Amino acid sequence: APRDSYLQWERIIAAAKATGAQAIHPGYGFLSENEAFAEACAANGLVFIGPSAASIQAMGLKAESKRLMEQAGVPLVPGYHGADQDPHLLKHEADRIGYPVLIKASAGGGGKGMRAVEKAEDFAAALASCQREARNSFGSEAVLIEKYVQRPRHIEIQVFGDTHGNCVYLFERDCSVQRRHQKVLEEAPAPGMTPELRQAMGLAAVA
Repeated sequence: APRDSYLQWERIIAAAKATGAQAIHPGYGFLSENEAFAEACAANGLVFIGPSAASIQAMGLKAESKRLMEQAGVPLVPGYHGADQDPHLLKHEADRIGYPVLIKASAGGGGKGMRAVEKAEDFAAALASCQREARNSFGSEAVLIEKYVQRPRHIEIQVFGDTHGNCVYLFERDCSVQRRHQKVLEEAPAPGMTPELRQAMGLAAVA
């Protein structure tokens, strides 16, 4: 089982040091998204081939990641991702954005803690339900609100950076085919993309 082998990162670090390795590539999923493992690599003089621990932490929180993207000038879906979680304020923001809206848990992922709200009168019940699931799943009931985009395209841009601040984008993949907000199929290059849109999205990804 992964928890008895791959996720035993203390053993991985010990093996790297014993063999004289200089860097560890964590693969995808699991340890590649574990900030504690990234910190442990740095503490033991090993290069973690992936994002910094601070970046992993920031990107694990949707509200924080949206704040950073906003600062970098990346176009965002209209919404609210502030720290004030007063229910009356959240309702006011939903009214301002315009229905339908999507309530999302700020922490976690995997399609959990998400509620689409079609009408203003349904907001309070949807918010309570979303916060309850977020608290049970991720230990935090903080949410953000976005304009609900119906039948969107889910396009991801891959990026690659080094320790010197150089960063390039490695083009895109279309992850629109999903079941319960979980990706089923990924296609690259994304169909129906114009060269201009592909370049604009790539440049925004490395902003």
